[in-house]
Amino acid sequence: MEKKRETVVKEGKASILFPSANEVFYNPVQEFNRDLTCAVITEFARDLLAQRGVKVVVPGEQERVVVSLSEETNDADTQIEEKNGAEEPAVTATVGEKCERGLRVLEGLAASGLRSVRFALEVPGLHSVTANDFSTKAAALIARNTQYNGVSHLLQASCRDASMLMYEMRGKKERYDVIDLDPYGSPAQFLDAAVQAVSEGGLLCVTCTDMAVMAGNSGETCYSKYGSVSIKAKYCHEMALRIILHSLDQRAGVYQRYIQPLLSVSVDFYIRVFVRVFTGQAKVKNSASKQALVYNCVGCGSFYLQRMGRRKSDGGHMKYSAATGPPVGTECDHCGHKHQMGGPIWAEPIHDLEFVQKVLSAVSGNPSRFGTSKRINGILSMVTEELEDVPLYYTVENLSSAIHCNTPSLLQFCSALLHAGHKVSLSHACQTAIKTDAPPATIWDIMRCWEKANPVKREKLSKTSPAFKILSTEPSLEACFTVREDANPHSRKRHLNRFQENPQAFWGPKARAKSSGGISTDLQDKRKKFQNKRKNQTTDPSQLKTFPCKRFKQVSSPTDKKT
Repeated sequence: MEKKRETVVKEGKASILFPSANEVFYNPVQEFNRDLTCAVITEFARDLLAQRGVKVVVPGEQERVVVSLSEETNDADTQIEEKNGAEEPAVTATVGEKCERGLRVLEGLAASGLRSVRFALEVPGLHSVTANDFSTKAAALIARNTQYNGVSHLLQASCRDASMLMYEMRGKKERYDVIDLDPYGSPAQFLDAAVQAVSEGGLLCVTCTDMAVMAGNSGETCYSKYGSVSIKAKYCHEMALRIILHSLDQRAGVYQRYIQPLLSVSVDFYIRVFVRVFTGQAKVKNSASKQALVYNCVGCGSFYLQRMGRRKSDGGHMKYSAATGPPVGTECDHCGHKHQMGGPIWAEPIHDLEFVQKVLSAVSGNPSRFGTSKRINGILSMVTEELEDVPLYYTVENLSSAIHCNTPSLLQFCSALLHAGHKVSLSHACQTAIKTDAPPATIWDIMRCWEKANPVKREKLSKTSPAFKILSTEPSLEACFTVREDANPHSRKRHLNRFQENPQAFWGPKARAKSSGGISTDLQDKRKKFQNKRKNQTTDPSQLKTFPCKRFKQVSSPTDKKT
């Protein structure tokens, strides 16, 4: 019997055996996802294990020094620092070693086990890692890769249904400290089990690659999976993040649990969220006021949020009531068009900036640890600069397109908002995105001022178009487009790698793994096989006339030909 060919793939500290046939799914472009996950879990372990009296040691990482920002120092400060140093935990946890007080990690859909092997080799402070997959071939490959990398003392392969495995581990003493879900497509069917199987204050890591559904191509499908209607809008990538956070919080609320987002990133064809899960009936009551409906104008793209509930502090108690609304009329005040309604979405901050800063400091201080350190440094730097209390965003090209004028530069538009007294930032989810607390009325006033300096041919505008209605109103302010220094964020000034660059040709979602294998993963081969319109192509232009036209039936004589 002929032995199957295998390929060794090296990523991070791991070396993984892969069958040449497409039996087990693998996407090399997701290295950034796996690197970021290792970085996040490391900082999560550092914080959690410090409470258990364990110090995490990362290879290549220098001792962290806390520098006082004040110019004056005194003996009292020095004594406090020495005292804190004396109280450091005596137990240390290093990579590749089992820690008795460490984290219990589950990767529910492990495929080859690459991510789990990397956890075992690169993340310190682990007690155990369970790499599960429903495919028997994938589970066998996980076991082989575990032996191949010498991490059998930490990593166990499992061949179970991921949901059933998590449901069986719902007991308080059996829950996992970290659960990672990275399915091919939607994670919706696993979320209910995941929010129950993660420990108190545990970390839940979820990837969604069904961006077409979450970005508005199929709002009814999005509702059936996540309990939220997606809409087609320029802010669809951030809205996708807020949809999955809404879904997680809603499912956790059934079991008197709630989520606390640590980091949420949108990267082209997928999104990745990291949340902590807690239990508390009082905090769960806040859930309704954290969700919001989105009213999006189909004409000019203005949007408004309507909270689902209200909460108000009444002395030592919190008073809850239904929200009042809607925030819009039957028609848009700016262009006269109708609104479409989407959501509910998570309307609270999607990042914990303090935690993100810890991850950023660790990655930038140890750049050789990950192959995508520059990319992580860039995107986390942008995250720390985002306005955390402003959901969704506008794009300058969409605003310009609405009134048919040329587009102001990103810095010019940001400067105009700053001159008008509003906060503004960019977004990691879109290169031309602008997040601001300015209302739509102010934004359109600024665009009207820009149009006066860069006039359009109004006689060519239709009277029913959004542009005609918007430009028919005089601006109530005089915008200043002089570029300000604070309009350009530090990550942009430093020319960091803030957005995904094409790592290879046709680098998007790969073909789903087949249990039978034998199918080429090369998308070019697939295109040649299925997308050629003519199987027997000809290079002679004169011969093209011999091909029958599909629009007309073949007839026997010219007199019968259709006209």
